[in-house]
Amino acid sequence: MMRVAYVRSSDPVAAARHCRLAIGVGAPVMLLAFCGGKHDPEAMLAALRREFGPVPTYGGSAAGAIGREGFGYSGFELGLVAIMDPGLAPQVVMTEALLGGEVAAGAALGNAVGAIASPDAACMLLFDSVASHRPPRLHFASSIVEGFNDAFGTTPLQLFGGGLLTDMNLTGGWVFAGDRVVKHAAVALVFPPGIEVETVIMHGCRPISSFMEITRIDGADVFELDGEPALGVMERMLGLPLGETRGQELSLVVTLGQKLGEPYGPYDEGAYVNRLILRANPEAGSVTLFEPDFALGTLVQIMSRDNSLMLDSVSRGVAAMNRAVEGEDNLLGLYIDCAGRASARSGASIEEAELVSKAFAPSIPLLGFYSGVEVAPVGGGISRSLDWTGVLAVLRRRQ
Repeated sequence: MMRVAYVRSSDPVAAARHCRLAIGVGAPVMLLAFCGGKHDPEAMLAALRREFGPVPTYGGSAAGAIGREGFGYSGFELGLVAIMDPGLAPQVVMTEALLGGEVAAGAALGNAVGAIASPDAACMLLFDSVASHRPPRLHFASSIVEGFNDAFGTTPLQLFGGGLLTDMNLTGGWVFAGDRVVKHAAVALVFPPGIEVETVIMHGCRPISSFMEITRIDGADVFELDGEPALGVMERMLGLPLGETRGQELSLVVTLGQKLGEPYGPYDEGAYVNRLILRANPEAGSVTLFEPDFALGTLVQIMSRDNSLMLDSVSRGVAAMNRAVEGEDNLLGLYIDCAGRASARSGASIEEAELVSKAFAPSIPLLGFYSGVEVAPVGGGISRSLDWTGVLAVLRRRQ
């Protein structure tokens, strides 16, 4: 059994008390806590331990939280999952070595998971997204996941999760690690063999170009597409005027997408890895992506990104999930939601998180958090890090 609670309060003691009452009778064996970045993490962890006792607590900072009772990103939210049944509690492995290199840290985590997990285990990955605020630098999720996948192997591990951050400005991040708060860390929660996860990827981005080859790239900076300056190709296709704001316009209306699986098969939202465009460099004719995982020779498409597509994607994705889990022994719904999709960032007139909370199967406990990056299986294959995505995951017992 898993139970959930959601509250918004500036007082950690009051927030923890509210969650204790909402969880109800019984002693949890583990807590998953997602805590708004305006809370002091040490004070919140202490408050949770006062209410629940010395229960191991995992999770960490979140730009906001999502529940049935409400949602928000004021920084004072707390979302809690209480795992009540010892038979459902995951094994936990952790690395605190992200600052020394994300690929190596991901590999260490993958090796550790490989030592305890069945090949098709459900595994939740949570990690500190922010390496430093000044200068701004991220712990690249794609590098963590690359190292993890290389070390674990190609067996069908059901890896899902997200990056933890304190707010939408990428100011900071931290991780709850059992009985302490840590930085530059990643945690893998390996669920027992009888538990599986169903995931739906929702972003709504649609291709508006043919496939183009990346012919010059350096890290996250894409210089050429099909031998032409990448920025010029995008501006020509979109009809964007030249000017100082062009990078901002690009970031609002397009992503670069890589389709996995059959390139010329029907459009499948769940087969695309989209990369947000952080900025443009007019002098170099380049664009800088949110993650550095595209490579020389990668085939990409320019993807249209707008709020109507996003909201339509959510409606379709939640309906698809409801059909997929109907009649199953479902334990928990978890919504891992890119913070940029919140209306305060996207400008959407409707909060897509509210659509999820209202439309998702009411019989299944639901909790969500606003993330920096999302992780889920893509195109029926291994898991990848994702941008501008909502990942709806349902943990259930295998039949």
